[in-house]
Amino acid sequence: MVRLITHNLLACHVKGCTTNNFPLVFKDVQIELREAEFNEDFLRGFAPRLEWKALVGAAKQLGDTSLPEEQPEMLDEDFLKALHHVLLEIHVEEGAMVCQNCEHVYPIKNGIPNMAERERTGDPRAGDNY
Repeated sequence: MVRLITHNLLACHVKGCTTNNFPLVFKDVQIELREAEFNEDFLRGFAPRLEWKALVGAAKQLGDTSLPEEQPEMLDEDFLKALHHVLLEIHVEEGAMVCQNCEHVYPIKNGIPNMAERERTGDPRAGDNY
Protein backbone atom coordinates (compact mmCIF):
# COMPACT_ATOMS: atom_id res chain seq x y z
CA MET A 1 0.00 0.00 0.00
CA VAL A 2 1.20 3.50 -0.69
CA ARG A 3 1.93 5.42 2.45
CA LEU A 4 4.48 8.19 2.68
CA ILE A 5 6.84 5.89 4.58
CA THR A 6 6.96 3.75 1.41
CA HIS A 7 6.90 6.67 -1.04
CA ASN A 8 10.01 8.11 0.65
CA LEU A 9 11.97 5.06 -0.54
CA LEU A 10 10.74 4.91 -4.15
CA ALA A 11 12.58 6.29 -7.17
CA CYS A 12 12.00 5.83 -10.87
CA HIS A 13 13.79 2.75 -12.13
CA VAL A 14 13.29 3.19 -15.88
CA LYS A 15 16.50 2.21 -17.66
CA GLY A 16 18.67 5.28 -18.14
CA CYS A 17 16.59 7.47 -15.81
CA THR A 18 19.21 8.27 -13.22
CA THR A 19 18.88 11.99 -12.52
CA ASN A 20 15.99 13.88 -10.93
CA ASN A 21 14.14 10.54 -10.56
CA PHE A 22 13.32 11.02 -6.85
CA PRO A 23 10.88 11.71 -5.37
CA LEU A 24 8.04 10.54 -7.54
CA VAL A 25 5.25 13.11 -7.84
CA PHE A 26 1.68 12.20 -6.90
CA LYS A 27 -0.97 12.82 -9.55
CA ASP A 28 -4.79 12.58 -9.38
CA VAL A 29 -4.74 10.75 -6.06
CA GLN A 30 -7.49 9.65 -3.73
CA ILE A 31 -6.40 9.30 -0.13
CA GLU A 32 -7.85 7.60 2.89
CA LEU A 33 -6.92 8.25 6.51
CA ARG A 34 -6.50 5.14 8.67
CA GLU A 35 -5.56 5.18 12.30
CA ALA A 36 -2.36 3.36 13.17
CA GLU A 37 -0.86 2.57 16.55
CA PHE A 38 1.63 5.22 17.68
CA ASN A 39 5.13 3.81 18.29
CA GLU A 40 7.51 6.50 19.52
CA ASP A 41 10.59 4.26 19.51
CA PHE A 42 10.03 3.25 15.88
CA LEU A 43 9.61 6.89 14.81
CA ARG A 44 12.74 8.02 16.67
CA GLY A 45 14.74 5.27 14.96
CA PHE A 46 13.27 5.82 11.51
CA ALA A 47 13.33 9.64 11.40
CA PRO A 48 17.08 9.95 10.64
CA ARG A 49 16.67 7.72 7.55
CA LEU A 50 14.05 9.93 5.91
CA GLU A 51 14.68 12.12 2.90
CA TRP A 52 13.10 15.05 4.70
CA LYS A 53 12.48 17.51 1.84
CA ALA A 54 10.91 14.72 -0.24
CA LEU A 55 8.63 13.76 2.67
CA VAL A 56 7.49 17.33 3.31
CA GLY A 57 6.86 17.87 -0.42
CA ALA A 58 4.87 14.65 -0.76
CA ALA A 59 2.81 15.48 2.32
CA LYS A 60 1.99 18.90 0.85
CA GLN A 61 0.94 17.24 -2.45
CA LEU A 62 -1.55 15.24 -0.39
CA GLY A 63 -2.83 18.31 1.46
CA ASP A 64 -0.95 17.91 4.74
CA THR A 65 1.16 20.85 5.92
CA SER A 66 1.81 19.68 9.50
CA LEU A 67 5.55 18.99 9.08
CA PRO A 68 8.19 21.72 9.39
CA GLU A 69 10.33 22.55 6.32
CA GLU A 70 13.48 21.48 8.19
CA GLN A 71 13.72 18.32 10.25
CA PRO A 72 14.03 19.35 13.90
CA GLU A 73 16.90 18.13 16.02
CA MET A 74 14.66 17.76 19.06
CA LEU A 75 12.02 15.10 18.41
CA ASP A 76 9.33 16.06 20.92
CA GLU A 77 6.02 14.23 21.24
CA ASP A 78 4.02 16.76 19.18
CA PHE A 79 6.46 16.47 16.30
CA LEU A 80 6.50 12.66 16.51
CA LYS A 81 2.68 12.54 16.42
CA ALA A 82 2.63 14.73 13.30
CA LEU A 83 5.32 12.54 11.72
CA HIS A 84 3.38 9.39 12.66
CA HIS A 85 0.25 10.76 10.98
CA VAL A 86 2.05 11.70 7.78
CA LEU A 87 4.10 8.51 7.49
CA LEU A 88 1.62 5.88 8.61
CA GLU A 89 -1.97 7.15 8.54
CA ILE A 90 -2.26 8.78 5.11
CA HIS A 91 -2.91 6.07 2.51
CA VAL A 92 -2.97 6.75 -1.23
CA GLU A 93 -5.68 4.46 -2.60
CA GLU A 94 -5.89 5.51 -6.26
CA GLY A 95 -3.97 7.70 -8.67
CA ALA A 96 -0.40 7.64 -9.86
CA MET A 97 3.18 8.52 -9.11
CA VAL A 98 5.09 10.22 -11.93
CA CYS A 99 8.83 10.56 -12.47
CA GLN A 100 9.93 14.21 -12.64
CA ASN A 101 12.63 13.31 -15.16
CA CYS A 102 11.25 10.84 -17.71
CA GLU A 103 7.54 11.27 -16.83
CA HIS A 104 7.04 7.51 -16.46
CA VAL A 105 3.70 6.87 -14.76
CA TYR A 106 3.41 4.34 -11.94
CA PRO A 107 -0.32 3.73 -11.41
CA ILE A 108 -1.81 3.14 -7.96
CA LYS A 109 -4.89 0.92 -7.80
CA ASN A 110 -6.56 -0.27 -4.59
CA GLY A 111 -3.63 1.15 -2.62
CA ILE A 112 -1.03 -0.87 -4.53
CA PRO A 113 1.55 0.83 -6.76
CA ASN A 114 2.47 -0.88 -10.01
CA MET A 115 6.21 -0.34 -10.12
CA ALA A 116 6.71 -2.55 -13.19
CA GLU A 117 8.29 -0.88 -16.17
CA ARG A 118 6.32 -1.45 -19.36
CA GLU A 119 7.79 -1.21 -22.82
CA ARG A 120 6.79 1.91 -24.65
CA THR A 121 4.72 0.89 -27.62
CA GLY A 122 3.53 4.35 -28.59
CA ASP A 123 0.00 2.96 -28.78
CA PRO A 124 -2.23 5.06 -26.47
CA ARG A 125 -4.64 2.11 -26.14
CA ALA A 126 -1.86 0.18 -24.42
CA GLY A 127 -2.07 2.64 -21.51
CA ASP A 128 1.49 3.86 -21.99
CA ASN A 129 0.58 7.50 -21.31
CA TYR A 130 3.48 8.70 -23.47
